[in-house]
Amino acid sequence: MPTLKKEVRLSGRGIHSGCPVGIVVKPADKNGIYFVRTDIKGSGPIVARFDNVGDTKMRNTTIGCPCGAHVQTIEHLMAALFMVGVDSAVIEIDGPETPIMDGSASVFIDAFKKAGVTDGGIKKIVVRRPVTATVRDVRRTLPWGLRARLWFMDLVSGRRADGYVKLEPNGGDALDIKATLVYTEKIIGRQTYEYKFDGTKKSVDAFVHDIARARTFGKYSEWEYLKARGMGRGADETNVIALNDAGDGTLNALIWPDEFVRHKIIDAVGDMATSGGMIAGRLTSYKGSHAMNNIVLKKLFSDPRNYDIVE
Repeated sequence: MPTLKKEVRLSGRGIHSGCPVGIVVKPADKNGIYFVRTDIKGSGPIVARFDNVGDTKMRNTTIGCPCGAHVQTIEHLMAALFMVGVDSAVIEIDGPETPIMDGSASVFIDAFKKAGVTDGGIKKIVVRRPVTATVRDVRRTLPWGLRARLWFMDLVSGRRADGYVKLEPNGGDALDIKATLVYTEKIIGRQTYEYKFDGTKKSVDAFVHDIARARTFGKYSEWEYLKARGMGRGADETNVIALNDAGDGTLNALIWPDEFVRHKIIDAVGDMATSGGMIAGRLTSYKGSHAMNNIVLKKLFSDPRNYDIVE
């Protein structure tokens, strides 16, 4: 049960609430990542596990009950803990959302590496049979009215609702990720990125150097719409890649031309970390989302024949 050697304190603001928030990531002696809302009296531990994901509609991963004790936007933090090899921690947080920092996983990774990690290995969850989550699976969870609206929007725009996330066997030694984005905005277009994590220092270094700094993104013109609906109130050019209205450029500089799809790798790693271990299999994400990442894990664990656990 590898954990941090000492506690880590970080503060910032929530990307959706815009409110200041602080976290203390503490070493733990029991397996699992748990959040504790210190701003809610008597709040018990909120386990960061796929079957405790309560909402993905706000373009993030939320654990706990959205109408009660919950924590939003855990994916970047979870990716960072996974990459430094931590599978046991208690995270005290004084608000409903983790701090967005610079919109990437890099600040979290740097802080955790500085604190140090105890010896030990994360259990492997070896994929034995393929499972797939589709955009249609996601839409089945929505109210009928919203489903009809999305269908009409697809019809008018010509957009194809063909996104999916698939997990397949690959020998059981690594998590192989292939992510593809397809956007109408010219600055993004179609982008594909592949990454392999096998637990070696080389694979961790590749993530740190080539992926971890990739930031979340969105259209500048969407910000007012999102803020009016309680979302994106903490977003600005310091933590989000802002696309211009024409979709052919950004208001702040890119680190890489394909920074958009590299950020999707962070999201995928963070969401897979809610499995409670290292998913050993091939993950293919085509126009994927947090919701599909969560559904594919639920399908994987729905049948013991789909996986093996190697301690």
